[in-house]
Amino acid sequence: MTDTERLIRAYYAAFDAGDREAMLALLAEEVLHDINQGPREAGRPAFRAFLAKMDHSYREAIRDLVVMVDATGRRAAAEFRVEGEYLATDPGLPEARGQRYSLPAGAFLEVDGGRITRVSTYYNLPDWIRQVGGSVG
Repeated sequence: MTDTERLIRAYYAAFDAGDREAMLALLAEEVLHDINQGPREAGRPAFRAFLAKMDHSYREAIRDLVVMVDATGRRAAAEFRVEGEYLATDPGLPEARGQRYSLPAGAFLEVDGGRITRVSTYYNLPDWIRQVGGSVG
């Protein structure tokens, strides 16, 4: 296993453990974060705020993680399944009533100096909306 794969696996293990500070410690100070169907944000403070928002509305765990790393160790991809529970209504999305969901997802990551410098996460939002009982317009 390469250092990059260990780093990516540690990042997702910290996610599963609910250890947001451990996750943030694995990120570069100016990490770029591409939010699924949303804006690009920069910096650990923005990432911390994103995690707090997500933790308010969702309880999630990563399953079936596969990590792929290029020959340079600077770029990686992760494929996984998100098992979750929708806890509190996220503005603009269907009403939360404790619905459970299981969603395939993926992420592209960049690494430099032993830290993650970019996280771009993708999943099928209409599929998630369907799973939580909302309508897909």
